[in-house]
Amino acid sequence: MALTATIFKAHLQISDLDRPYYGDHQLTLARHPSETEERMMVRLLAFALHADENLNFTKGLCVDEEPDLWLKSLTGEIELWIDVGLPDERRVRKACNRAAQVCLYIYGGRAAGLWWQRNADKLQRFPNLRVIELPEEQSKRLANLVQRSMALQCTVQDGEIWLTCGDKTLSISLLARK
Repeated sequence: MALTATIFKAHLQISDLDRPYYGDHQLTLARHPSETEERMMVRLLAFALHADENLNFTKGLCVDEEPDLWLKSLTGEIELWIDVGLPDERRVRKACNRAAQVCLYIYGGRAAGLWWQRNADKLQRFPNLRVIELPEEQSKRLANLVQRSMALQCTVQDGEIWLTCGDKTLSISLLARK
């Protein structure tokens, strides 16, 4: 018998003073059986940082041809491609050729650092690519917020992110690699 995705619900309130963007989103996240809670929460954080009424989660791990999130124009062109994890350089190259802007969120501590060292030179040639690293301690703490039904508040100001769920508040600082 095949394993099925686990469904999570999130009510996400966003106050992004840097963009400025203010919104309320009711989200349904399907966590693939092979996906960790940490990865799912990094996807949710990526959504919060790029929130838009047309930003959507995709089939993600189930489909190689799609990112974790994307923003498409009304004509179907990919305006923003967002991937989470440590993808192969070929996948990043393909994304940069298909989308106007690509944003990659890497995490995993030492593994993310090694991935960046291996790929940094190859990725410099893509002007439409941003690579952002989430420090390991912060991604682990993010995973501790997981509940089947979550109410989250995300505030962004001066590049600093505060994510609150119930009585827990995380301060998140991202490292821009590119």
